[in-house]
Amino acid sequence: MSIHDEDALKYHAAAPAGKLAITATKPCLTQLDLSLAYTPGVAAPCLEIHRDPELVYKYTAKANLVAVISNGTAVLGLGNIGPAAGKPVMEGKAVLFKRFADVDVFDIELASEDPKEIIRACQLLEPTFGGINLEDIKAPECFEIEEALLKTLSIPVFHDDQHGTAIISGAALLNALEIAGKKIGDVKVVFNGAGASAIACAEHSILLGVKRENIILCDTKGVIFQGRTIGMNPYKQRLANNTTARTLAQALRGADVFFGLSTGNCVSPETLLSMAPNPILFAMANPDPEIPYDLAVATRPDLIIATGRSDYPNQVNNVLGFPSIFRGALDVRATAINDAMKLAATHALADLAKEDVDDSICRIYGVKRLEFGRDYFIPKPFDPRVLIWEASAVARAAMDTGVARFAVNVDQYKIELEKRLDAAQAAARLPAVAGVS
Repeated sequence: MSIHDEDALKYHAAAPAGKLAITATKPCLTQLDLSLAYTPGVAAPCLEIHRDPELVYKYTAKANLVAVISNGTAVLGLGNIGPAAGKPVMEGKAVLFKRFADVDVFDIELASEDPKEIIRACQLLEPTFGGINLEDIKAPECFEIEEALLKTLSIPVFHDDQHGTAIISGAALLNALEIAGKKIGDVKVVFNGAGASAIACAEHSILLGVKRENIILCDTKGVIFQGRTIGMNPYKQRLANNTTARTLAQALRGADVFFGLSTGNCVSPETLLSMAPNPILFAMANPDPEIPYDLAVATRPDLIIATGRSDYPNQVNNVLGFPSIFRGALDVRATAINDAMKLAATHALADLAKEDVDDSICRIYGVKRLEFGRDYFIPKPFDPRVLIWEASAVARAAMDTGVARFAVNVDQYKIELEKRLDAAQAAARLPAVAGVS
């Protein structure tokens, strides 16, 4: 489906402008309602929370409220366009939170590129939110910000550009390796791009079982090798490889897996031909993949491929991650989203892709059948089971690792998630915008 700029502008400008509004969850129709919602009735929950701060989750919206926080320094494929220009993306993120997991969001755009100021702003906002989703903040500052917040906040903090991409591509990796008949501990993996997403994907793949010494990371200056001093930072240094390869083409010779989180058309057919049998290619640059999809599959018939685009099979789409991950973390009042929870999300997505897909989901995507294999090894975002499988896995992992402050019965929780999904879908059924098809 082709999207035209004029349609997108009409969509966003139609009254009311933007994509978000605040909706009251309690009635305010009578004098009694007014007295309960505000003075004098509001004093009762205030005093209860003052007595026991944990009661803020019972008497306010904090338990279902996430802050999407950005300074607009790394927005989608647009770069450093600033906080105001990045606001439509953050509002869009809020819509996805609500549609796919019934999570409420305030988007907060900060006019600062100073990591210390962003860290302090998030710390000051902690009483308001059940969780913080960092978004579109450039590397390496995003690493510093997240690390500081993980140490100082008692609510979950998650940088989606890092971990969302890592979790979903990690699920794709597990299933692609199964299809290729390869063991994760044996494969040679090349990452092109050394920003937030690529470094997080590399570190997550190590948690899944890829050996650190089998990873080669490349950036715009070539291979990140041990002893390189140009364009380095501590996060790249952890992935520096003892290799003689100096270019992406050299690194890909004999490689089993390629993670592209870089720029379009940087992989040639000749380079692709140099990879190992049954190569796995995740060409996730948008809108143009690292190698065009049709060219890639024509060049290597044995290729197992995923992209970041919705018009090709196996889209690595972050909406498969952050809504469900936060849903699970919020519902057990987690103090963090730790590695165990991220791994649980990855395995839940990988396992779900092997399950039968209902005809109703196939119709949404205009296909007769979706069956585990080369053309389908990542679940589809509109599969309602994504929320149920992933959020429950994240909640269970939070409880198992001691970061949950509230316990749930997982079987009962899955039933509650189905109800949540129904509510989220109902909220998404809004009137069409005039002039936008």
